Amino acid sequence: MSYQVLARKWRPRTFAELVGQSHVVRPLVNALERDRLHHAFLFTGTRGVGKTTIARILAKSLNCETGVTSQPCGKCSACVEVDEGRFIDLLEVDAASRTKVDDTRELLENVQYAPTRGRYKVYLIDEVHMLSGHSFNALLKTLEEPPPHVKFLLATTDPQKLPVTVLSRCLQFSLKRLSPDEIAAQLEKILEAETIAHDRDSIRLLARAADGSMRDGLSLLDQAIAFGGGQLNEADVRAMLGTIDQDAIDRVLSALSAGEARELLAVVRDVADHGIDCTGLLDEMLMALHRIALLQADPSLVAEDEAERLRPHAAAIGPEDVQLYYQIGLLGCRDLPLATDPRTGVEMTLLRMLAFRPAPASAGPERSQAGEGGRNTRADLARAPATAPSVSSATRPSPSTPAESPVVATTGDWAAIVEALGLAGLVRELANNTAPETLSNEMVSLVLDESCGQFLSKDREASLKQALDRHFGQSVRLSIRVGKPPAETPAQQRARSRDERQQAAVEAINSDPNVRALREKFNARVNPDTIKPAGTARQS
Repeated sequence: MSYQVLARKWRPRTFAELVGQSHVVRPLVNALERDRLHHAFLFTGTRGVGKTTIARILAKSLNCETGVTSQPCGKCSACVEVDEGRFIDLLEVDAASRTKVDDTRELLENVQYAPTRGRYKVYLIDEVHMLSGHSFNALLKTLEEPPPHVKFLLATTDPQKLPVTVLSRCLQFSLKRLSPDEIAAQLEKILEAETIAHDRDSIRLLARAADGSMRDGLSLLDQAIAFGGGQLNEADVRAMLGTIDQDAIDRVLSALSAGEARELLAVVRDVADHGIDCTGLLDEMLMALHRIALLQADPSLVAEDEAERLRPHAAAIGPEDVQLYYQIGLLGCRDLPLATDPRTGVEMTLLRMLAFRPAPASAGPERSQAGEGGRNTRADLARAPATAPSVSSATRPSPSTPAESPVVATTGDWAAIVEALGLAGLVRELANNTAPETLSNEMVSLVLDESCGQFLSKDREASLKQALDRHFGQSVRLSIRVGKPPAETPAQQRARSRDERQQAAVEAINSDPNVRALREKFNARVNPDTIKPAGTARQS
């Protein structure tokens, strides 16, 4: 038996097998089960989303020998012949190749005659928008008042080209583009059924490349299996698709956060040297920035394996920088055709991200002036000291006074800063159970203790940022992730201090001569629950 491509072998045979079109399936099933069938159906949507597949399933439902049903048996002669494309009462027409009015009249000549074998004579006209104006006129009368034994199933990728008179006579169903997750789930199901070795990353690449079309996804899957010699792996799929390796994207993101122009250009050079289209670098980067933005907004929106790889970038690049890079990348993609060559366009787009990212409020004692406006340049910032001595709140500049040098606090200062913020309620609990990875008057990157993850929410994070802005006298970039804190949190410091004071109080009581004498004379014992450090009662 000759090989059958996956797109045909795994074509859905019932409504239940369809992927991602429940909003279309539900009304069709209800109409079939309640015998409320219209005479003309119009299915619209982009390529490969299931328009003709749904039409064929509907044709089986209408002509199944068990009766009109939403669950055709798939075994009777009518169902089998529809699946094999040889059912005599299903007339499939490709309007792109039969656009003339004579073709349409010839097609409709036998409309008045009863079906030969089935219950209904079904006309399936694909790409119906390709019919000429005269052809539509010839179709219109029959479409308006067809015989009771005739059903019209129309499919098109461009419904805007259909006359309003045709649209008004049809029930319209718009099929949506499938999401990468929906396509990936179906590809994985097929690979497991076909017992083909694969990995999740290769499936994700194919699902994304399918661009919303299940048929395209299955065609790419066939191609990838052949390319990989009967199996799928990420490296082969990337090579087949010509997509960028994730290591290159990680290098770009790290170079952006570090301000390394040389590394950015080195990545572009490496991509070009491997014969890969440089424009793909921007596409992959935009997708990575989108996932980072989702991760920063709500970690649950990103799959755990992907989130694990992106967390360092989400912590290093502020949300406003992510949005800026994304906007610059979009404009760069738009302008690429105007560049002298794609590589130059990509390089300039990446350098633009570096040049226009928000500069720190100050550039240190070696700050230089660029032009009459005295704007700090990236070179000036690079020459500035990496850190500066920590300053107390008494010497901290006011909101109206710009800082002369960066304020970089050590992790030991965090408890004092939290105390000075004057927080209350759950926002205070959020801050007290974090420890900083980065702590300055420009960037605060915190790790929230895993046992206190329930304290993290968008509103509380926003309230903490507002308090930090007031404290440092300028806008602060704040990021919070749940994990194992790199140092003691303020809450842990207080607990340790409390335990140490309690232990000292117990030792002081036990070593007191009077207590010792009472023990020896009366065989007395001290109840440890009654021992309190001095001043405990006065603490809030």
